[in-house]
This record gives sequence, structure tokens and C-alpha cells, in this order.
Amino acid sequence: MIKIMNYNELSYDEIFSRFEPTSSVEGVVSDIIKTVKTFGDKALFDYTARFDKAQLTDLQVSKAEINEARSLVEPEFIGILEHAAKNIRKFHEAQKRQSFIINDGDGIVMGQKIIPVDRAGLYVPGGTAAYPSTVLMDAIPAKIAGVREVVMVTPPSVDGKVNPAILAAASVAGVDKIFKVGGAQAIAALAYGTETIPKVDKIVGPGNAFVAEAKKQVFGTVSIDMIAGPSEILVVADGKSNPRWVAADLLSQAEHDKNASAVLVTDSMELAQAVSDELEKQIPLLDRAEIARASIDNNGKIIVADNLNVVIDIANEIAPEHLELCVDNPFDWLSKIRHAGSIFMGRNCPEALGDYLAGPNHTLPTSGTAKFSSPLSVDDFIKKTQYTYYTADALKRVAEDVACFARKEGLTGHAKSAVIRLEDDEA
Repeated sequence: MIKIMNYNELSYDEIFSRFEPTSSVEGVVSDIIKTVKTFGDKALFDYTARFDKAQLTDLQVSKAEINEARSLVEPEFIGILEHAAKNIRKFHEAQKRQSFIINDGDGIVMGQKIIPVDRAGLYVPGGTAAYPSTVLMDAIPAKIAGVREVVMVTPPSVDGKVNPAILAAASVAGVDKIFKVGGAQAIAALAYGTETIPKVDKIVGPGNAFVAEAKKQVFGTVSIDMIAGPSEILVVADGKSNPRWVAADLLSQAEHDKNASAVLVTDSMELAQAVSDELEKQIPLLDRAEIARASIDNNGKIIVADNLNVVIDIANEIAPEHLELCVDNPFDWLSKIRHAGSIFMGRNCPEALGDYLAGPNHTLPTSGTAKFSSPLSVDDFIKKTQYTYYTADALKRVAEDVACFARKEGLTGHAKSAVIRLEDDEA
């Protein structure tokens, strides 16, 4: 049963502690990465046979396989994928940045160029955790950013095939190449390249502990989006909220993973108890009841505070991945929310809307990192290059200032490079 806590009666650690999964996979992942770097495709075939029990003859998914997958997926779901993709494109198109130039007409020109990365790699989980929504959320922003080639990796099933819904989503999103490989070995292949899989500049997408550790270890060779922790939801709800709805929303994340975190923060003890009772009614009805039960019992909590201002303060301190604002006039409270990955406004906006259809990205910062990081966006697939131009006269006006600054830092070479042009002009 979920824990109900009174904010005024417990210590900071009791209120704000969160589950921190331990992982001892560093050595295993390091060995996998080294093996893929050394043996390339052969290592990928071997690891796929070992971990996924699939005997492959080709790593790349063919166009015929993609077409077959689309034919296996219900036309209704293809329509839903296309609807979701339209909403995701609309939202992320608004994120596009523009290059700029500053020309003050005095012999000085400065500017910044926005340039997409050349190649992006998407990791998409497979097996029981097959999420076509992740394909759309990761691929579409990359395409909008202008990435030349979007490469997807995903583990195959035992028969050597990829989940048809994932391939259908990749087709809708415009993924350029798809490879049947998963786990840490897939991350290594994207980071370093093999005979078949090209090296990428950026790796995005969720995965298990091995995938997360591999992303951590290859960071620096390539860029990554984030190291994602367990799924999180925090519901801010007042006493007018429907406890059935709130309980269902908490369970929408609890069913993800036994380590997931579902938290309700409210100003109503009556609602807190009603939601607790509803959770007990609804958990047994879920297909993933065992997972949801473990999540709620081990990591779930209901925090009761005196008023909504304190409730919002608690939410900001937790900085959740998903935050539902189940109150009257939610836009009146929006400015007070400072730390959250994605905010769902009002009583008719369940977090599941954001997972699938609404448009904002569902790849979000977890474990409190929303205090300093952001959802996946078009910005993740671009880089900025700046440039500067000075005429000879413009340089003359500032060369001695530059040299003075350089000497103050003990860098006489810097100083010389600024004034040597003036010396040559005087010679």
C-alpha cells in the first residue's frame, strides 16, 4: 500500500528521498564496448546470438522487412501513428533556431550559425518494452533539425525480426537506416562504427541499465541526450480532484517499472486516503499488476501539505519527470512551477497524452535533473558555430586593449598576435 505522509511531521530526507537503483554493470559494459571496437560486426552477431537468442545473417533491416511490418500493423494504428507524428512535428517545428548576424557598420561583423549534426543514432528498446512512441519522439526532432542521416538500432526477437509497430513508426518518422542490434553493443556500434553500422555524432533514446551505462562510457566520443533513470510522475491535486482519475494517472507510470516513482502531493487528507483506496482497487485490474504493485509499495508516496503554495514548493523540490497540475485554473499556477520535465495542465490532461499524441516530447529528465536539464528537442540535434570579422581599422582600435588583457593573464603570445599587425603596418 502507498505511504501517506504529513509534510509537517517528517524530516526532509523522509519526504524527498527517492529510489536510487544500484548498478554493477560497468565492467561488463566496458568489455562489450572494447569487443565491438575490436571486432565490429562479428561482435554484434555474437552478442545478438548470446543475449537476444537470434541468429542473424544481416544486421540491417531491409525495405522489404519494413514494408512487411507495415502490412502487419492495423491500418487504424498506422493512422494513429501519423496523427501523433503530425502533432509532434507541429510542436517541434516551433523549436527551430535561426542563425544570426550582427553588423554594426564599423568594420566588425559577428554571427552564429546553426548547424545540424551530420548523423544521429536512436536507441529503441525491443522485446516486452517495445515503444513505437519513442521512435516518433526521437526521430522527428532530428529530422526537423536537418540531420542528414538518422540511424536506428533496436534488438530483434528470437526469430530475428523487429517488432512491426516499431518499424511502422520508423517508416512514418522517416528513419533512414535501421539495424537489428540492441544493448550496450548497439551503443558501442553507434559510437565507434562497424563495417555495417555507421558512426554517429549523437545518441539518444532510453534503455536498460546496460544501455545507460554504455551511453555514459561513450560520452565524449559522441554526444548523448541524457542518462535516464526510472519513470516518474508527480500529481499536484487539490481536494476537488477525482480520486479515481488521480489513482489511474499514478498507475500510468507505476506500471512501467518496479523502480518507477508515483507521487501525489495534495492539500487534502481526504483525497489522499481516497486515492490510496482507489490504488488498491485498480492495481489488480492491470495487465502489469505485479510491476505496478512493487512500484507503488516501494517507491510510491502521498504527501499532504497545508495549502497549494506549499504543495507547489514540494513539487519544485522533487523536480519530477512528469508533473500533473490537477487544480482549478491551472494556468494561474504555471508560473510557480520551476522544475519539471513536462507539465500536464488541468484535470483532463493525463500524462499518457504526452507519452503518445499531444506533441511535446516524452524523452524527459528524471531523478531530479529537471532542475538543470530539459526535454529532448530540436536543440539536441544542432550545434552552434560562431564567427567574427574585423577590418584592419577595427582591429587597430582595440589591439592594445586585447594585448593588455592578454598580458594580465601572462599570455604574451596572445598579446603579440594582436599588436604584430600594427607593427607591420608601421614598418
